[in-house]
Amino acid sequence: MLIEELKWRGMYHDAMPGTAEHLASAAPVSGYIGFDPTAASLHIGNLATIMLLVHLQRAGHRPVALVGGATGMIGDPSGKSAERNLLDETTLRANQAGIRAQLEKFLEFNDSPTGAVLVNNYDWFKNFGFLQFLRDVGKHLTVNYMMAKDSVKRRIGGSEDGAGTGGSEGISYTEFSYQLLQGYDFFHLYQNLGCTLQMGASDQWGNITTGTELIRRLTDGQGKAYALTGQLITKADGTKYGKSETGTVWLDPALTSPYQFYQFFLNSKDEDAPRLIRVFTLLGQAEIEALEAEHTQAPHLRTLQKALAREVTIRVHSEAAYEAAVAASQVLFGGGDLAALDEATLLDVFAGEPQLPITPAQLAETDVVTLLSDTTGGQVFPSKGEARKMVLNGGLSLNGQKVSNPSSPPPSCRCCWASTW
Repeated sequence: MLIEELKWRGMYHDAMPGTAEHLASAAPVSGYIGFDPTAASLHIGNLATIMLLVHLQRAGHRPVALVGGATGMIGDPSGKSAERNLLDETTLRANQAGIRAQLEKFLEFNDSPTGAVLVNNYDWFKNFGFLQFLRDVGKHLTVNYMMAKDSVKRRIGGSEDGAGTGGSEGISYTEFSYQLLQGYDFFHLYQNLGCTLQMGASDQWGNITTGTELIRRLTDGQGKAYALTGQLITKADGTKYGKSETGTVWLDPALTSPYQFYQFFLNSKDEDAPRLIRVFTLLGQAEIEALEAEHTQAPHLRTLQKALAREVTIRVHSEAAYEAAVAASQVLFGGGDLAALDEATLLDVFAGEPQLPITPAQLAETDVVTLLSDTTGGQVFPSKGEARKMVLNGGLSLNGQKVSNPSSPPPSCRCCWASTW
């Protein structure tokens, strides 16, 4: 059931032999995904893997979210060409708290057999001595096995001074050991939570299979564990998905506002929207196909993008945040009430638009024509005559309201939005 769901949504990449049978015969299966707390918030790239856990729980299994308080101090080399900066424990703890709050919006945490569980690998690594780890864990995997992983091979060409080949800076022992630590995470969860499945993005295959191999070796061949990976989410042109023109799209509203978040999905390209709505929403197959058919009939209405943006914004933020984002969008593109926006949303709406500072005193002492010519230094209209002509021809609006009288005072508000046509 789980794999079939992931396949039609385009989320499935690969699984170890026997995974489907294991999911069908052992219910509920405990499966985990790890999240390194290297930032104060998760982002859209993480959202795709969160949805793997969501579908696992919906299929009647138990999701385990591992926050890597220990491995986050090292950094995963997968998909990286350079060493990651190390974070201190205080920063990591703060990041973990934020991540937990975000995960609770997607997963049901309770004491039922399918209730989600949150664990932190720092809890079992903090008292694990270096020599003990080498003796009890490290001896079970050879260097040859670890070097064969793609994430290591891509970095191994670097020299000791950092002048590696192919843009690589080489790999430190710290990052080289990451797969061994992640493998032990799987073993620990296998022993203590009966966790028999690890999931992740396709670039995690090497680390995940290291865990299944370590479980086999540490149990003298008796332990059986499985791996399942999802597709990396990329745009139609093959580039990585999850960044806007201003940078990473975060789930934390303090880092990416609900308005910016909503706009990011709303502006998805037509060729990307069908895949994104399957990955990031819980809409059913029939409903999505109906939306696609409607979108095909009138692409300019952006039916798919609107449905996608609505579902994801409500899930990540709230319905109130979604409604505020829609209202803000209507202000920018006409028909909305500017005065109804709070200050933060107001600044979001007009970010990147040409702006001129006007003091309240200047606003109170002038009329519309003078405001848009002399007061603004001719940056809107070069002269009063040009401004007056535009008003008399019905071509000027302030805050969405048509201006008909050149001598009328400008609106008294936090912002004047002038549009001419």
